[in-house]
Amino acid sequence: MSPDPSMFDEPASLAAQPRESRRVVSADMILDALDPEQREVALALSGPVVVLAGAGTGKTRAITHRIAYGVLTGQHDPRRSLAVTFTARAAGEMRHRLSELGAQGVQARTFHSASLRQLRYFWPRVIGGQPPEILPSKTKILAPLIRQAGFPEPSVIRDVAAEIEWAKSSQVVARDYAMAAREALRQPPGDLTHENVAAIYEDYEDRKSQSGVIDFEDVLLITVGMLDTRPDMCDEVHKAYRWFTVDEYQDVNPLQHRLLDLWLGDRDDLCVVGDASQTIYTFTGASSSYLLNFRDRFPHATAAKLVRSYRSTPQIVALANRVLSSATGEESKLRIDLRSTRTDGLEPKRRVFDDEAGEAAGTAKDIAALISQGMQARDIAIIYRINAQSEAFEEALAEAGISYVLRGESGFFERAEIREAITRIRGAARGGSASGDLASDVRAVLSAMNWTVTPPSGTGAVRERWENLLRLVTLADDLAAASADTTLVDLVDDLDSRAASQAAPTADGVTLSTVHAAKGLEWAAVFVVGLVDGTFPIQYADTPARVEEERRLFYVACTRARDVLTLSWARTRSGRQRRDPSPFLSAAFGKDAVASDVDSGVIKGSGSKKSERARRRGPARCRVCSMALVTGPESARGRCRNCPASYDEDLFDRLKAWRKLEAARRSVPAFVVFSDATLENVATELPTTAAALLAVPGIGARKLDDFGAALIALVNGEEPPHRVDDESTA
Repeated sequence: MSPDPSMFDEPASLAAQPRESRRVVSADMILDALDPEQREVALALSGPVVVLAGAGTGKTRAITHRIAYGVLTGQHDPRRSLAVTFTARAAGEMRHRLSELGAQGVQARTFHSASLRQLRYFWPRVIGGQPPEILPSKTKILAPLIRQAGFPEPSVIRDVAAEIEWAKSSQVVARDYAMAAREALRQPPGDLTHENVAAIYEDYEDRKSQSGVIDFEDVLLITVGMLDTRPDMCDEVHKAYRWFTVDEYQDVNPLQHRLLDLWLGDRDDLCVVGDASQTIYTFTGASSSYLLNFRDRFPHATAAKLVRSYRSTPQIVALANRVLSSATGEESKLRIDLRSTRTDGLEPKRRVFDDEAGEAAGTAKDIAALISQGMQARDIAIIYRINAQSEAFEEALAEAGISYVLRGESGFFERAEIREAITRIRGAARGGSASGDLASDVRAVLSAMNWTVTPPSGTGAVRERWENLLRLVTLADDLAAASADTTLVDLVDDLDSRAASQAAPTADGVTLSTVHAAKGLEWAAVFVVGLVDGTFPIQYADTPARVEEERRLFYVACTRARDVLTLSWARTRSGRQRRDPSPFLSAAFGKDAVASDVDSGVIKGSGSKKSERARRRGPARCRVCSMALVTGPESARGRCRNCPASYDEDLFDRLKAWRKLEAARRSVPAFVVFSDATLENVATELPTTAAALLAVPGIGARKLDDFGAALIALVNGEEPPHRVDDESTA
């Protein structure tokens, strides 16, 4: 008798499944819901299967219907079926869909989750006792090691951690890191050498062992080691699982692939789905070679291709196809020409602005227009290459009165504030003290956690906590809008269902996201911003292979849009450094069109006069060390990130205190009044005239009118003048 797979993984009980999942679904219904290509996938139930699925072609639908069809026809045992993917959100979505299709008992997990269950099961037999705790972050151990090595810890710690993660995922130990990193053309972070990173890597492993903890990569490494050296345990896994499905197969790294091989053994009941044109994680060790060479390994494999785009309009699909038409490299061999199933829509737009502030303001204005036309804020996204680009767009949206959320990948239901909030909501539902107005009741519960309708100033953990609780408020509002009789009890049921499938609620705000964090998602309207050479593609893309990965990133960004796609760039950074448009814009719109943008006049209202004066001054330089400034935040502050501040600290404190009062008076976040960088510049330059204030980055004509007198008074050590127009807003 085969072992019970629950020894490795505990399926959610039927009671925890959504109510809809309990409806009767037949095998014929499964097939009738698919297009011809998806149906081909569902019918391929034996042997190896490789599915090439373009963006928006319904790959998750195809593979979940395949699994469900196999279960409902009795050809697959749900208890011996395992589907793996890369994020908890994706795994949750698969579980939710499988449950709706009646495929109870099928496991859908991330590689780490499935591996961790097996590690915990086998550990007492191999090592003895309980398995060690998992280190939540490498920072705690790495930070002192990097400081001891004499390097500025905050500026390199994340990059060093990423190098260690790459090495482990590539099965490279510390002593071999330097050679392997050079062969892979990986640049060491900051001023470190490959040997420095190798030494820190080795010290990290020693310190981790001394502390009796393991990290996330160790979960896979240890599980692989156990299965590789203990045939009896490997045999148990083979008896427990027979049918495997791997989503996003182009993102598998060598360590994950080794684990998959051990799970599979000498069998071939493996279905993989992927898109080589969405290979965007090679910097973490992911390799599309396994997808590219699948037919070489399994010559008898069934191959299917999904090409019908159900997501994007023909105009957006045509642009995406043009972007990939000039792609080179191995991934281009499996390029998919998408065919849209949608009716005609709007042509994608390209926008050029004089500077980044103008780009942010123009984007916010376009978003405001979409919202005024009836589009919900949650159906709109701003996508950029790196996180540092978000600040200008956060400020522009806040100044326009548009709510927004920053996209992250942390587990929603595992966050402390969400666990506390759900516990409080559950208690209120049981206590019977609710008013019956769901929206009001939820706000009352969360107010006990100091949640307010007005978002906090600044970014970081405080803002993230506020945004997460906002998702609960938005969900309550949606449920109340659907039915006036919805109560806290119904909300608790909905949250329990979502937690079981890891389907986190969305917040009612414009999403700001990097391309990497946006992968797998979609919005009605997408603004891809900051499309300048050196940012997108990023300046570190110094080899043909890296440029091609940036092209694939751009393709992923564009294919997140369903109806509206706008691509924009700014000629200068803070009016001081001339930039060139991304070459990907030429691929999307044609070289002549983009060349005309470069030669055309400036966009009105983008601060062109100020930017032109700044451009004549040349690139911005640090006021402390005189080196050229590179990032937006550095340019805004006028100094390098690691250079000491040279401002009047007392004045800076007074400015922040004044800003807090001003923000409270206007009922807006503090950064809508002025960012920290702007106040720091004021405290550095000590401007005492209107002309001097206008020269400070972040102060334009409107803010000069609103706040100029107060700033000058504060710089002069005086009390800011009292204003009587308390009803005005920033």
